[in-house]
Amino acid sequence: MSESESFQTIQEIGLKGLIEKITAFDGYKNPRVKQSIGDDAAVVEEGDDSLSLLSSDTYVEGVDFDPVYTPFRHLGYKILSAGISDIYAMNGKAEAVLINLALPNRMSVEMIERLYEGLYSAAKEHEVEIAGGDLKANHANLVVGISVYGKVEKDKVTYRSGANEGDAICVTGDLGGALAGLRILMREKKHWEEHGDENIQPDLADYQFVVQRQLVPKARKDLIDTLAKKGVVPTSMIDITKGLVNEVSEISKASGHGAYIYQATLPIAIESRQVADEMEEDVDRYALYGGEDLELMFTLPEKKVEEFVNHFDDFVVIGRMVPKEEGLKMQTAEGDVISFDDMS
Repeated sequence: MSESESFQTIQEIGLKGLIEKITAFDGYKNPRVKQSIGDDAAVVEEGDDSLSLLSSDTYVEGVDFDPVYTPFRHLGYKILSAGISDIYAMNGKAEAVLINLALPNRMSVEMIERLYEGLYSAAKEHEVEIAGGDLKANHANLVVGISVYGKVEKDKVTYRSGANEGDAICVTGDLGGALAGLRILMREKKHWEEHGDENIQPDLADYQFVVQRQLVPKARKDLIDTLAKKGVVPTSMIDITKGLVNEVSEISKASGHGAYIYQATLPIAIESRQVADEMEEDVDRYALYGGEDLELMFTLPEKKVEEFVNHFDDFVVIGRMVPKEEGLKMQTAEGDVISFDDMS
């Protein structure tokens, strides 16, 4: 590298900036790949009326999970659920997964057995086979990689880019619970580090709901099953893993529209509100920026919403798609209108 060339760190451009860098290369384009980077899963055309779906995730100890408060059985369940959620976000069904592990020797055989107990539990729940993977030694932390293969009919595949102006923005379940659970677990870890006795376990009975939302979130198979049963195809869909603001932004960017959200309609469980009150924090920020809830956000024409609510009641309308020039805005509970850029 010459002196005139500057050294740019990944931190300076962020992960999104890095993705833009590595996808700018002029690589080979396979005509069968109908969707590559930019959605929840890659889409490959088959020779029939179906499409193949491919997705992968990597989890690094100390970055994506903390073994101090994450039971390995729960970790396995969560990793597989999150992988399958990407396939559900394309309106598809997962069929097989591969699990890759980089294992430090300090770990016990029992810990890995617990990890696979969780993986197989989620696999059974979602009717998907763990078809193999790879094992490697690692000198530092545990790394778990998951690759998911799924299928979807051509006329049922749902992309982020399909939202239309006027479509209702819908969200399943509740938001912010996973972050509320994480806040409790981090608080208990800090207390244990400062005053703890390793033989004393924290009493989390009062926080069971939010802790479960963090440690064992459930991918929304029920929504996908109901959509298929009733013949309803969303115009767009994405799973909520990085927070509502991020997911709304992704659908808006992909579809070329703006979005208008109503703060008063954000679905937040009373247990999450109680945690936020206890922490003296804003629970709406939990919902807007928390992520890891594995709920699904989807768009439908308003008429379709009125029909679908009779068949599936665990969702709410939180806003609508608007012209691109209106940007991404939210109407607060007090009636003010603010830009997403103003809420960071």
